[in-house]
Amino acid sequence: MMEKVSENPLKNRKLPALTVIVGLLITCYLTANVMAVKLINVAGITIFDAGTIIFPIAYLLGDVLTEIWGYQTAKRVIWLTFFCEIFFTLFAWVAIWLPFPVETQANAEAYRQVFSFVPRITAASLLAFLCGELVNAWSMEKIKIKTEGKHLWLRAIGSSFFGYVVDTAIFVVVAFGGTVSLSAIGSMILIQVLVKLLLEACAATPLLYLVVNQLKKKNNLLS
Repeated sequence: MMEKVSENPLKNRKLPALTVIVGLLITCYLTANVMAVKLINVAGITIFDAGTIIFPIAYLLGDVLTEIWGYQTAKRVIWLTFFCEIFFTLFAWVAIWLPFPVETQANAEAYRQVFSFVPRITAASLLAFLCGELVNAWSMEKIKIKTEGKHLWLRAIGSSFFGYVVDTAIFVVVAFGGTVSLSAIGSMILIQVLVKLLLEACAATPLLYLVVNQLKKKNNLLS
């Protein structure tokens, strides 16, 4: 007689909130890497990559991590996301060189154009993400201490501001330094930070209140 397999103790239980937040955060940054290939023209004044529009969501999730589980947990998740980005980029690049049927040459070329990350751009993105997210999480924790846990909107937008400045400045300088004028670099940094902050204030912060309040009400999801 076959031995009966014991029931998984986690079966039929809700997915832990921390797992959901981590999964969404990693997905946001992997998606941003792909979206970065698409450039957006802003009224002929400046350009930025489409990945910019998803950053407020990623920073919102980072704020939730810090607010509910603390800076140390947020820092570990940020490093995990960083290595997931490297893993994704490496294998997306490897796939470019794999052989393909002749009749799919058009698709293969389109794939190559999207996933042929220039090493300099990839390095800029990874470095900017790591530094920006760590600064955002650290600032969130420090502002929370200063405000004694009050004014969630202040620490959310304030920490995001510092994170956006660091992230955007590193990415633009590393990716485009020496190839465009200093005035163009300054314009790109300023416009991108303003766009990210606008999206943060109008959409991400109200959503942050909703998510954080729901998690704080459900004590069983805080562990």
